Amino acid sequence: MQTEVFKTVQITGSSTSGTDEAVRAAVEKAAKTIHNLRWFKVIETRGHLENGKIAHWQVTIDLGFTLD
Repeated sequence: MQTEVFKTVQITGSSTSGTDEAVRAAVEKAAKTIHNLRWFKVIETRGHLENGKIAHWQVTIDLGFTLD
């Protein structure tokens, strides 16, 4: 039986377009330096306001990856 060991890191992505784009930006940036990414879990969604309007969406995620 093969077993795997996972590690998680928490990061926050941001986007002016929306939450989906914020998550994608975070995952794509992390994938440049973290190998074996397997899953993500949304921890928190928040935003930055300017003049009463949403300027940026900010999404904090846990990223799970397998250790070599």
